[in-house]
Amino acid sequence: MVSSVMIYCVMEVLLDVCSAQSLPLFEVAFTRCVIISILSFMWLRRSGEPIFGPANVRNLLVSRALTGCVSLLAFIYCIQRLPMSQAMILSFTTPLMASVAARFILHENLKIADVAGIAFSFFGVIFLLGSPTSIEDRPNQPQPVPARNVVGVSVGAKATGVHVFAVLVGLVSALAGGVSYCYLRAAAKASDQPVGTIFSFGLLSTAAVAICMIITQDFVLPSFYSFILMIFLSILAFFAELFLARGLQLEKTSKAANIQYLEVALYQLWGMGSLRVALSFGKIVGCVLVFVSACCTMYFGPEKEME
Repeated sequence: MVSSVMIYCVMEVLLDVCSAQSLPLFEVAFTRCVIISILSFMWLRRSGEPIFGPANVRNLLVSRALTGCVSLLAFIYCIQRLPMSQAMILSFTTPLMASVAARFILHENLKIADVAGIAFSFFGVIFLLGSPTSIEDRPNQPQPVPARNVVGVSVGAKATGVHVFAVLVGLVSALAGGVSYCYLRAAAKASDQPVGTIFSFGLLSTAAVAICMIITQDFVLPSFYSFILMIFLSILAFFAELFLARGLQLEKTSKAANIQYLEVALYQLWGMGSLRVALSFGKIVGCVLVFVSACCTMYFGPEKEME
């Protein structure tokens, strides 16, 4: 998911800056899902809305939770086995997938301006992430040195196979995330309450991530600073989910999804401003493409729907 990659990138930067300990991704994701579930539950209780949504939208909420959970788990697998820049590019195909999926699931019309806006933004992301940086191109796990094993199969060939599989999993994550956007929009419009979609996603993802965390990783007790950082970023993730759900409720999928590309542009500007990312012509071009596309999307304004 698009917001997920930026949360993990920002956390990695802050962990380096604060000299805090590195934590397993499943622990970070579990904390995020728990906080999202708690905050959305409190929001629904305070507003007096049904916790599990109206009866007529529960199928949509379940579909949104399932697709969102699959996208999150696949993204965590992808980010553990690919360099950060590749994982980010794959994640930012989610708006493309969402726009195409909305054509079939929600029967939304894709205008030339919508397609052009998303294409410009995606090319901007490629310009931004196409060259190495201090953070993005550092592999998350050490790569094996090519060698020959006892049966004559190259270890490098095995690594290549794992890499290709991770890319395919990343595409599955983007596709599931795009479909999740469609169900999120449909459920938010039908129930007039976008927080219900966040709670359903958080509840299912908490259970799924907890199982994966227990099975695949050893628990690492976070330090005080790491714990506070995880809580802070989890609260930000909740508001990111809330604003995304509200945006999809009010606007067609392609336009709301296109605004998501501002995340990577702002992240790169922050990196260049803090001297963590080298300034280059390609990154300037990428930022310009993303900002021009986003400004055009906002300038044309919300599309009036015919009742």
